[in-house]
Amino acid sequence: MAEYLDFFNVYIMGMIETSFQIYFLAKTLKKKIWPPFYFLFAVGAVIAGEFIPSGTIIGFVVFVLLISIYGVFACHANFKVSLLYATLTTEIMLLCSGIVNSLMSLPYPWLPDFFHETGNIAAMLICEAASFLLSGFCYYIIYRYFSMDALCPADAPDTTMGMQQMFLIFVPILMIFIMSNYINAIEYDFQFEILADKGPAEHFFSHGQMLAMYFLGLASLFCILFSYKKLQQSFRLGTEISLLEQQEHSLNQYVEEAKTRYDETKSFRHDIRNHIAVVKKLLQNGKLEEAVTYMVDLDDMAEKMSFPCSTNNPVVDILVGNKLGIAKSMGIDVDCSLLLPYPCGIRDIDICIVLSNALDNAIHAVKSLDAGMEKYIRVSGRIQGDFLMMEIQNSFHGKGVFKKGTGLSNVKKVAEKYGGAMSIETQENVFVLHVLLIIPQHPERSTQQMESNTSQQATRHDLACSFRPKGRGIQPSRHSLNIRASAAAWFIARGNKKDLNF
Repeated sequence: MAEYLDFFNVYIMGMIETSFQIYFLAKTLKKKIWPPFYFLFAVGAVIAGEFIPSGTIIGFVVFVLLISIYGVFACHANFKVSLLYATLTTEIMLLCSGIVNSLMSLPYPWLPDFFHETGNIAAMLICEAASFLLSGFCYYIIYRYFSMDALCPADAPDTTMGMQQMFLIFVPILMIFIMSNYINAIEYDFQFEILADKGPAEHFFSHGQMLAMYFLGLASLFCILFSYKKLQQSFRLGTEISLLEQQEHSLNQYVEEAKTRYDETKSFRHDIRNHIAVVKKLLQNGKLEEAVTYMVDLDDMAEKMSFPCSTNNPVVDILVGNKLGIAKSMGIDVDCSLLLPYPCGIRDIDICIVLSNALDNAIHAVKSLDAGMEKYIRVSGRIQGDFLMMEIQNSFHGKGVFKKGTGLSNVKKVAEKYGGAMSIETQENVFVLHVLLIIPQHPERSTQQMESNTSQQATRHDLACSFRPKGRGIQPSRHSLNIRASAAAWFIARGNKKDLNF
Protein backbone atom coordinates (compact mmCIF):
# COMPACT_ATOMS: atom_id res chain seq x y z
CA MET A 1 0.00 0.00 0.00
CA ALA A 2 2.85 2.38 0.83
CA GLU A 3 4.36 1.83 -2.63
CA TYR A 4 1.09 2.87 -4.32
CA LEU A 5 0.88 5.96 -2.13
CA ASP A 6 4.46 6.91 -3.02
CA PHE A 7 3.75 6.40 -6.73
CA PHE A 8 0.60 8.51 -6.49
CA ASN A 9 2.27 11.24 -4.44
CA VAL A 10 5.49 11.47 -6.49
CA TYR A 11 4.38 10.82 -10.07
CA ILE A 12 0.67 11.56 -10.36
CA MET A 13 0.54 14.56 -8.04
CA GLY A 14 3.95 15.71 -9.28
CA MET A 15 2.68 15.83 -12.88
CA ILE A 16 -0.52 17.61 -11.84
CA GLU A 17 1.36 20.21 -9.78
CA THR A 18 3.90 20.83 -12.56
CA SER A 19 1.16 21.19 -15.19
CA PHE A 20 -0.68 23.55 -12.85
CA GLN A 21 2.44 25.70 -12.42
CA ILE A 22 3.43 25.98 -16.07
CA TYR A 23 -0.18 26.74 -17.05
CA PHE A 24 -0.24 29.77 -14.78
CA LEU A 25 3.30 30.68 -15.86
CA ALA A 26 2.10 30.91 -19.46
CA LYS A 27 -0.99 32.88 -18.40
CA THR A 28 1.10 35.33 -16.38
CA LEU A 29 3.51 35.80 -19.29
CA LYS A 30 0.49 36.54 -21.53
CA LYS A 31 1.26 33.61 -23.83
CA LYS A 32 -0.95 30.91 -25.34
CA ILE A 33 0.54 27.42 -25.40
CA TRP A 34 -0.76 24.25 -27.04
CA PRO A 35 -2.32 22.31 -24.08
CA PRO A 36 -0.44 19.01 -24.69
CA PHE A 37 2.80 20.91 -24.03
CA TYR A 38 1.78 21.17 -20.37
CA PHE A 39 1.54 17.39 -20.04
CA LEU A 40 4.73 16.70 -22.01
CA PHE A 41 6.77 19.12 -19.95
CA ALA A 42 5.29 17.76 -16.70
CA VAL A 43 6.32 14.23 -17.69
CA GLY A 44 9.82 15.47 -18.53
CA ALA A 45 10.10 17.32 -15.21
CA VAL A 46 9.00 14.25 -13.22
CA ILE A 47 11.50 12.05 -15.08
CA ALA A 48 14.26 14.61 -14.47
CA GLY A 49 13.29 14.60 -10.79
CA GLU A 50 14.41 10.97 -10.56
CA PHE A 51 18.02 12.10 -11.03
CA ILE A 52 17.79 15.09 -8.67
CA PRO A 53 17.78 14.85 -4.86
CA SER A 54 14.21 15.67 -3.84
CA GLY A 55 13.33 17.85 -0.89
CA THR A 56 16.59 19.82 -1.08
CA ILE A 57 17.32 23.39 -2.11
CA ILE A 58 19.37 22.12 -5.07
CA GLY A 59 16.42 20.08 -6.27
CA PHE A 60 14.09 23.06 -6.09
CA VAL A 61 16.62 25.31 -7.88
CA VAL A 62 16.96 22.78 -10.70
CA PHE A 63 13.17 22.52 -10.94
CA VAL A 64 12.86 26.32 -11.17
CA LEU A 65 15.51 26.40 -13.90
CA LEU A 66 13.58 23.76 -15.86
CA ILE A 67 10.40 25.84 -15.68
CA SER A 68 12.39 28.93 -16.68
CA ILE A 69 13.76 27.14 -19.74
CA TYR A 70 10.21 26.12 -20.61
CA GLY A 71 9.17 29.78 -20.41
CA VAL A 72 12.01 30.76 -22.75
CA PHE A 73 11.43 28.14 -25.44
CA ALA A 74 7.67 27.54 -25.23
CA CYS A 75 6.52 31.05 -24.26
CA HIS A 76 9.33 32.94 -26.05
CA ALA A 77 9.92 35.05 -22.93
CA ASN A 78 13.09 36.72 -21.72
CA PHE A 79 15.10 34.35 -19.50
CA LYS A 80 15.26 36.76 -16.56
CA VAL A 81 11.53 37.41 -16.74
CA SER A 82 10.83 33.69 -17.04
CA LEU A 83 13.15 32.96 -14.09
CA LEU A 84 11.37 35.56 -11.95
CA TYR A 85 7.90 34.13 -12.59
CA ALA A 86 9.09 30.52 -12.38
CA THR A 87 10.46 31.31 -8.92
CA LEU A 88 7.18 32.99 -7.99
CA THR A 89 4.98 30.08 -9.10
CA THR A 90 7.18 27.46 -7.43
CA GLU A 91 7.46 29.47 -4.22
CA ILE A 92 3.70 30.06 -4.03
CA MET A 93 3.04 26.35 -4.49
CA LEU A 94 5.56 25.54 -1.75
CA LEU A 95 4.21 28.13 0.72
CA CYS A 96 0.57 27.18 0.12
CA SER A 97 1.40 23.51 0.58
CA GLY A 98 3.21 24.34 3.82
CA ILE A 99 0.26 26.38 5.12
CA VAL A 100 -2.23 23.60 4.40
CA ASN A 101 -0.01 20.85 5.82
CA SER A 102 0.63 22.87 8.98
CA LEU A 103 -3.09 23.48 9.43
CA MET A 104 -3.89 19.80 8.97
CA SER A 105 -1.09 18.78 11.34
CA LEU A 106 -2.31 20.94 14.24
CA PRO A 107 -5.13 18.57 15.37
CA TYR A 108 -3.32 15.40 14.23
CA PRO A 109 -1.88 14.33 17.66
CA TRP A 110 -5.36 14.40 19.28
CA LEU A 111 -7.12 12.33 16.63
CA PRO A 112 -8.12 8.77 17.58
CA ASP A 113 -5.85 5.89 16.60
CA PHE A 114 -8.29 4.39 14.07
CA PHE A 115 -8.11 7.65 12.07
CA HIS A 116 -4.32 7.28 11.83
CA GLU A 117 -4.86 3.88 10.22
CA THR A 118 -7.76 4.63 7.88
CA GLY A 119 -7.78 8.39 7.36
CA ASN A 120 -4.27 9.02 6.05
CA ILE A 121 -5.27 8.72 2.40
CA ALA A 122 -8.30 10.97 2.86
CA ALA A 123 -6.20 13.51 4.75
CA MET A 124 -3.58 13.47 1.98
CA LEU A 125 -6.20 14.04 -0.72
CA ILE A 126 -7.80 16.85 1.29
CA CYS A 127 -4.39 18.49 1.76
CA GLU A 128 -3.62 18.27 -1.96
CA ALA A 129 -7.02 19.68 -2.94
CA ALA A 130 -6.80 22.52 -0.43
CA SER A 131 -3.25 23.28 -1.53
CA PHE A 132 -4.37 23.50 -5.18
CA LEU A 133 -7.24 25.81 -4.29
CA LEU A 134 -5.06 28.14 -2.23
CA SER A 135 -2.32 28.12 -4.89
CA GLY A 136 -4.86 28.79 -7.63
CA PHE A 137 -6.22 31.75 -5.69
CA CYS A 138 -2.71 33.17 -5.25
CA TYR A 139 -1.91 32.56 -8.94
CA TYR A 140 -5.05 34.43 -9.91
CA ILE A 141 -3.96 37.41 -7.81
CA ILE A 142 -0.54 37.33 -9.51
CA TYR A 143 -2.17 37.09 -12.94
CA ARG A 144 -4.72 39.81 -12.17
CA TYR A 145 -2.54 42.39 -10.44
CA PHE A 146 1.14 41.45 -10.90
CA SER A 147 1.39 40.14 -14.45
CA MET A 148 4.30 40.71 -16.83
CA ASP A 149 2.93 44.11 -17.90
CA ALA A 150 3.05 45.33 -14.28
CA LEU A 151 6.41 43.95 -13.15
CA CYS A 152 8.34 44.00 -16.44
CA PRO A 153 6.89 46.84 -18.52
CA ALA A 154 7.96 47.15 -22.13
CA ASP A 155 8.12 50.93 -21.89
CA ALA A 156 10.89 51.07 -19.34
CA PRO A 157 13.32 53.90 -19.99
CA ASP A 158 15.97 51.44 -21.15
CA THR A 159 16.88 47.78 -20.84
CA THR A 160 19.62 48.32 -18.26
CA MET A 161 17.32 50.25 -15.93
CA GLY A 162 14.61 47.58 -16.32
CA MET A 163 17.03 44.81 -15.34
CA GLN A 164 18.24 46.80 -12.33
CA GLN A 165 14.67 47.34 -11.15
CA MET A 166 13.89 43.64 -11.60
CA PHE A 167 16.96 42.81 -9.51
CA LEU A 168 15.39 44.76 -6.63
CA ILE A 169 12.43 42.38 -6.51
CA PHE A 170 14.28 39.18 -7.38
CA VAL A 171 16.70 39.26 -4.42
CA PRO A 172 14.07 39.33 -1.60
CA ILE A 173 11.92 36.80 -3.46
CA LEU A 174 14.91 34.48 -3.78
CA MET A 175 15.62 34.91 -0.06
CA ILE A 176 12.04 33.93 0.85
CA PHE A 177 12.28 31.03 -1.59
CA ILE A 178 15.45 29.61 0.00
CA MET A 179 14.20 30.14 3.56
CA SER A 180 10.88 28.45 2.85
CA ASN A 181 12.70 25.45 1.38
CA TYR A 182 14.96 25.32 4.40
CA ILE A 183 12.00 25.49 6.79
CA ASN A 184 10.20 22.81 4.79
CA ALA A 185 13.22 20.49 5.02
CA ILE A 186 13.51 21.03 8.78
CA GLU A 187 9.80 20.42 9.35
CA TYR A 188 9.58 17.13 7.52
CA ASP A 189 13.00 15.82 8.51
CA PHE A 190 12.61 16.38 12.24
CA GLN A 191 8.89 16.37 12.98
CA PHE A 192 8.91 12.74 14.09
CA GLU A 193 11.91 13.31 16.33
CA ILE A 194 10.16 16.35 17.86
CA LEU A 195 7.04 14.27 18.44
CA ALA A 196 8.98 11.46 20.10
CA ASP A 197 11.14 13.66 22.31
CA LYS A 198 8.90 16.61 23.25
CA GLY A 199 5.39 15.20 23.19
CA PRO A 200 2.17 16.30 21.47
CA ALA A 201 2.08 19.77 23.05
CA GLU A 202 5.51 20.69 21.73
CA HIS A 203 4.61 19.12 18.39
CA PHE A 204 1.52 21.35 18.29
CA PHE A 205 3.65 24.40 19.08
CA SER A 206 6.13 23.44 16.33
CA HIS A 207 3.41 23.26 13.67
CA GLY A 208 1.96 26.55 14.90
CA GLN A 209 5.32 28.19 14.36
CA MET A 210 5.60 26.64 10.92
CA LEU A 211 2.14 27.86 10.01
CA ALA A 212 3.05 31.40 11.08
CA MET A 213 6.30 31.28 9.11
CA TYR A 214 4.61 30.04 5.93
CA PHE A 215 1.82 32.58 6.22
CA LEU A 216 4.21 35.47 6.86
CA GLY A 217 6.37 34.31 3.97
CA LEU A 218 3.38 34.37 1.61
CA ALA A 219 2.27 37.77 2.94
CA SER A 220 5.81 39.14 2.56
CA LEU A 221 5.88 37.92 -1.02
CA PHE A 222 2.76 39.86 -1.95
CA CYS A 223 3.99 42.93 -0.04
CA ILE A 224 7.17 42.88 -2.14
CA LEU A 225 5.17 42.56 -5.36
CA PHE A 226 2.85 45.39 -4.33
CA SER A 227 5.78 47.67 -3.43
CA TYR A 228 7.53 46.91 -6.70
CA LYS A 229 4.38 47.62 -8.68
CA LYS A 230 4.06 50.99 -6.96
CA LEU A 231 7.72 51.67 -7.76
CA GLN A 232 7.07 50.96 -11.44
CA GLN A 233 4.06 53.24 -11.39
CA SER A 234 6.17 56.04 -9.90
CA PHE A 235 8.71 55.63 -12.71
CA ARG A 236 5.95 55.84 -15.32
CA LEU A 237 4.42 58.88 -13.65
CA GLY A 238 7.84 60.50 -13.60
CA THR A 239 8.17 59.95 -17.34
CA GLU A 240 4.68 61.34 -17.96
CA ILE A 241 5.44 64.38 -15.80
CA SER A 242 8.63 64.94 -17.79
CA LEU A 243 6.63 64.87 -21.03
CA LEU A 244 4.04 67.26 -19.62
CA GLU A 245 6.77 69.63 -18.48
CA GLN A 246 8.23 69.58 -21.98
CA GLN A 247 4.81 70.30 -23.44
CA GLU A 248 4.32 73.20 -21.03
CA HIS A 249 7.77 74.56 -21.89
CA SER A 250 7.04 74.32 -25.62
CA LEU A 251 3.69 76.07 -25.20
CA ASN A 252 5.27 78.85 -23.13
CA GLN A 253 7.92 79.30 -25.80
CA TYR A 254 5.23 79.49 -28.46
CA VAL A 255 3.27 82.12 -26.51
CA GLU A 256 6.35 84.27 -25.83
CA GLU A 257 7.54 84.03 -29.42
CA ALA A 258 4.05 84.82 -30.71
CA LYS A 259 3.90 87.92 -28.49
CA THR A 260 7.29 89.10 -29.73
CA ARG A 261 6.35 88.54 -33.38
CA TYR A 262 3.04 90.31 -32.88
CA ASP A 263 4.72 93.37 -31.33
CA GLU A 264 7.31 93.52 -34.11
CA THR A 265 4.68 93.12 -36.83
CA LYS A 266 2.46 95.74 -35.20
CA SER A 267 5.34 98.23 -35.09
CA PHE A 268 6.36 97.49 -38.67
CA ARG A 269 2.76 97.81 -39.85
CA HIS A 270 2.49 101.16 -38.06
CA ASP A 271 5.60 102.52 -39.80
CA ILE A 272 5.08 100.99 -43.25
CA ARG A 273 3.35 104.09 -44.64
CA ASN A 274 6.22 106.27 -43.48
CA HIS A 275 8.71 103.93 -45.16
CA ILE A 276 6.73 103.97 -48.40
CA ALA A 277 6.59 107.78 -48.30
CA VAL A 278 10.37 108.00 -47.84
CA VAL A 279 11.06 105.63 -50.74
CA LYS A 280 8.58 107.49 -52.94
CA LYS A 281 10.24 110.84 -52.16
CA LEU A 282 13.71 109.46 -52.91
CA LEU A 283 12.56 108.10 -56.26
CA GLN A 284 10.86 111.36 -57.17
CA ASN A 285 14.09 113.23 -56.46
CA GLY A 286 16.08 110.78 -58.61
CA LYS A 287 18.11 109.40 -55.70
CA LEU A 288 18.06 105.78 -56.86
CA GLU A 289 21.05 104.57 -54.82
CA GLU A 290 19.62 105.98 -51.60
CA ALA A 291 16.25 104.40 -52.42
CA VAL A 292 17.88 101.01 -53.04
CA THR A 293 19.85 101.27 -49.79
CA TYR A 294 16.71 102.17 -47.90
CA MET A 295 14.86 99.21 -49.48
CA VAL A 296 17.69 96.87 -48.46
CA ASP A 297 17.44 98.09 -44.87
CA LEU A 298 13.69 97.64 -45.05
CA ASP A 299 14.15 94.11 -46.36
CA ASP A 300 16.53 93.28 -43.49
CA MET A 301 13.95 94.58 -41.05
CA ALA A 302 11.29 92.36 -42.60
CA GLU A 303 13.68 89.41 -42.60
CA LYS A 304 14.14 89.71 -38.84
CA MET A 305 10.41 89.26 -38.38
CA SER A 306 10.36 86.04 -40.43
CA PHE A 307 11.27 82.63 -39.05
CA PRO A 308 14.82 81.37 -39.78
CA CYS A 309 13.34 77.96 -40.57
CA SER A 310 10.12 77.69 -42.54
CA THR A 311 8.59 74.23 -42.15
CA ASN A 312 5.05 75.25 -43.16
CA ASN A 313 3.98 74.58 -39.54
CA PRO A 314 3.90 77.76 -37.39
CA VAL A 315 4.34 75.91 -34.09
CA VAL A 316 7.33 73.93 -35.34
CA ASP A 317 8.75 77.08 -36.96
CA ILE A 318 8.87 78.80 -33.57
CA LEU A 319 10.45 75.82 -31.81
CA VAL A 320 13.07 75.03 -34.47
CA GLY A 321 13.81 78.72 -34.99
CA ASN A 322 14.42 79.19 -31.28
CA LYS A 323 16.65 76.11 -30.96
CA LEU A 324 18.67 76.86 -34.10
CA GLY A 325 18.96 80.48 -33.01
CA ILE A 326 20.56 79.32 -29.75
CA ALA A 327 22.92 77.05 -31.69
CA LYS A 328 23.84 79.84 -34.11
CA SER A 329 24.68 82.17 -31.22
CA MET A 330 27.20 79.54 -30.05
CA GLY A 331 29.01 79.60 -33.39
CA ILE A 332 27.37 76.40 -34.67
CA ASP A 333 26.57 76.19 -38.38
CA VAL A 334 22.87 75.33 -38.76
CA ASP A 335 20.75 74.25 -41.70
CA CYS A 336 17.05 73.37 -41.88
CA SER A 337 15.24 71.74 -44.79
CA LEU A 338 12.25 70.33 -42.92
CA LEU A 339 8.91 70.48 -44.75
CA LEU A 340 5.64 69.59 -43.02
CA PRO A 341 2.01 69.79 -44.10
CA TYR A 342 -0.30 71.92 -41.98
CA PRO A 343 -2.53 70.70 -40.49
CA CYS A 344 -1.13 67.20 -40.10
CA GLY A 345 -2.50 63.96 -38.64
CA ILE A 346 0.35 64.07 -36.11
CA ARG A 347 -0.17 66.41 -33.16
CA ASP A 348 2.02 69.50 -33.13
CA ILE A 349 3.09 68.86 -29.55
CA ASP A 350 4.38 65.37 -30.47
CA ILE A 351 6.47 66.76 -33.33
CA CYS A 352 7.79 69.40 -30.93
CA ILE A 353 8.77 66.73 -28.38
CA VAL A 354 10.77 64.88 -31.04
CA LEU A 355 12.53 67.97 -32.39
CA SER A 356 13.02 69.63 -29.00
CA ASN A 357 14.76 66.61 -27.47
CA ALA A 358 16.76 65.87 -30.62
CA LEU A 359 17.97 69.47 -30.99
CA ASP A 360 18.76 69.80 -27.27
CA ASN A 361 20.93 66.67 -27.48
CA ALA A 362 22.57 67.93 -30.69
CA ILE A 363 23.38 71.35 -29.19
CA HIS A 364 24.78 69.72 -26.04
CA ALA A 365 26.98 67.39 -28.13
CA VAL A 366 28.26 70.06 -30.54
CA LYS A 367 29.05 72.76 -27.98
CA SER A 368 31.40 70.38 -26.13
CA LEU A 369 33.59 69.83 -29.23
CA ASP A 370 37.13 71.14 -29.41
CA ALA A 371 37.77 74.49 -31.07
CA GLY A 372 39.35 72.99 -34.19
CA MET A 373 36.49 70.61 -34.98
CA GLU A 374 33.65 71.35 -37.37
CA LYS A 375 30.45 72.30 -35.56
CA TYR A 376 27.15 71.89 -37.36
CA ILE A 377 23.53 70.81 -36.94
CA ARG A 378 21.33 69.86 -39.87
CA VAL A 379 17.59 69.25 -39.68
CA SER A 380 15.83 67.65 -42.64
CA GLY A 381 12.66 65.74 -43.35
CA ARG A 382 9.49 65.58 -45.33
CA ILE A 383 6.25 63.70 -45.87
CA GLN A 384 6.59 60.61 -48.06
CA GLY A 385 3.19 59.02 -48.62
CA ASP A 386 1.80 58.14 -45.19
CA PHE A 387 5.19 58.55 -43.50
CA LEU A 388 6.81 61.53 -41.85
CA MET A 389 10.58 61.07 -42.04
CA MET A 390 12.87 63.32 -40.01
CA GLU A 391 16.63 63.35 -39.69
CA ILE A 392 18.73 65.37 -37.24
CA GLN A 393 22.46 65.25 -38.00
CA ASN A 394 25.24 66.83 -35.99
CA SER A 395 28.96 66.57 -35.44
CA PHE A 396 30.23 64.98 -32.22
CA HIS A 397 33.48 63.81 -30.67
CA GLY A 398 32.96 60.19 -31.76
CA LYS A 399 34.39 58.78 -28.53
CA GLY A 400 32.96 56.58 -25.82
CA VAL A 401 29.81 54.48 -25.73
CA PHE A 402 26.53 56.19 -26.53
CA LYS A 403 23.73 55.72 -23.98
CA LYS A 404 20.09 56.64 -24.41
CA GLY A 405 18.82 59.16 -21.91
CA THR A 406 15.39 60.48 -21.00
CA GLY A 407 15.29 62.75 -24.06
CA LEU A 408 15.71 59.97 -26.61
CA SER A 409 13.38 57.75 -24.57
CA ASN A 410 10.69 60.41 -25.02
CA VAL A 411 11.44 60.52 -28.75
CA LYS A 412 11.08 56.74 -28.90
CA LYS A 413 7.75 56.90 -27.05
CA VAL A 414 6.38 59.37 -29.61
CA ALA A 415 7.63 57.19 -32.48
CA GLU A 416 5.97 54.09 -31.01
CA LYS A 417 2.79 56.06 -30.35
CA TYR A 418 2.42 56.57 -34.11
CA GLY A 419 3.54 53.05 -35.03
CA GLY A 420 6.95 54.29 -36.18
CA ALA A 421 10.54 53.76 -35.16
CA MET A 422 13.66 55.59 -34.05
CA SER A 423 17.13 54.73 -35.31
CA ILE A 424 20.57 56.04 -34.32
CA GLU A 425 23.54 56.00 -36.69
CA THR A 426 27.10 57.01 -35.80
CA GLN A 427 30.04 57.11 -38.19
CA GLU A 428 33.36 58.70 -37.21
CA ASN A 429 32.42 62.24 -36.09
CA VAL A 430 28.86 62.23 -37.43
CA PHE A 431 25.78 61.46 -35.34
CA VAL A 432 22.44 60.95 -37.11
CA LEU A 433 19.05 60.46 -35.50
CA HIS A 434 16.37 59.00 -37.80
CA VAL A 435 12.74 59.27 -36.73
CA LEU A 436 9.93 57.79 -38.80
CA LEU A 437 6.26 58.34 -37.93
CA ILE A 438 3.20 56.87 -39.61
CA ILE A 439 0.54 59.52 -40.16
CA PRO A 440 -2.76 58.14 -38.77
CA GLN A 441 -5.73 58.10 -41.09
CA HIS A 442 -8.04 58.89 -38.15
CA PRO A 443 -6.26 61.42 -35.90
CA GLU A 444 -9.07 61.38 -33.36
CA ARG A 445 -8.17 57.89 -32.23
CA SER A 446 -6.59 57.76 -28.82
CA THR A 447 -3.10 56.53 -28.13
CA GLN A 448 -4.39 53.37 -26.49
CA GLN A 449 -6.43 52.45 -29.53
CA MET A 450 -3.47 53.05 -31.79
CA GLU A 451 -1.19 50.89 -29.70
CA SER A 452 -3.72 48.07 -29.43
CA ASN A 453 -4.18 47.88 -33.18
CA THR A 454 -2.62 44.67 -34.39
CA SER A 455 -1.69 45.91 -37.81
CA GLN A 456 0.20 48.86 -36.38
CA GLN A 457 2.07 46.58 -34.02
CA ALA A 458 3.12 44.50 -37.00
CA THR A 459 4.16 47.67 -38.79
CA ARG A 460 6.23 48.72 -35.77
CA HIS A 461 8.07 45.39 -35.90
CA ASP A 462 8.72 45.80 -39.63
CA LEU A 463 9.96 49.34 -39.08
CA ALA A 464 12.37 48.14 -36.43
CA CYS A 465 13.68 45.53 -38.87
CA SER A 466 13.96 48.05 -41.68
CA PHE A 467 16.02 50.40 -39.50
CA ARG A 468 18.56 47.75 -38.50
CA PRO A 469 22.08 47.85 -39.98
CA LYS A 470 23.21 45.37 -42.60
CA GLY A 471 24.53 41.98 -41.75
CA ARG A 472 21.94 41.00 -39.12
CA GLY A 473 20.49 38.20 -41.23
CA ILE A 474 16.87 39.37 -40.82
CA GLN A 475 14.44 38.52 -43.58
CA PRO A 476 12.19 41.54 -44.21
CA SER A 477 8.47 41.19 -44.82
CA ARG A 478 6.73 42.60 -47.88
CA HIS A 479 5.28 45.45 -45.82
CA SER A 480 8.77 46.21 -44.51
CA LEU A 481 10.10 46.33 -48.07
CA ASN A 482 7.42 48.86 -49.00
CA ILE A 483 8.48 51.06 -46.09
CA ARG A 484 12.13 50.69 -47.08
CA ALA A 485 11.33 51.70 -50.63
CA SER A 486 9.59 54.85 -49.42
CA ALA A 487 12.44 55.70 -47.07
CA ALA A 488 15.02 54.94 -49.75
CA ALA A 489 13.24 57.26 -52.16
CA TRP A 490 13.53 60.01 -49.58
CA PHE A 491 17.28 59.50 -49.17
CA ILE A 492 17.91 59.23 -52.92
CA ALA A 493 15.92 62.41 -53.55
CA ARG A 494 18.31 64.19 -51.18
CA GLY A 495 21.33 62.71 -52.95
CA ASN A 496 22.63 60.84 -49.91
CA LYS A 497 22.83 57.27 -51.13
CA LYS A 498 25.64 56.64 -48.67
CA ASP A 499 23.12 57.07 -45.84
CA LEU A 500 21.06 54.10 -46.98
CA ASN A 501 21.59 51.68 -44.13
CA PHE A 502 18.45 49.59 -44.15
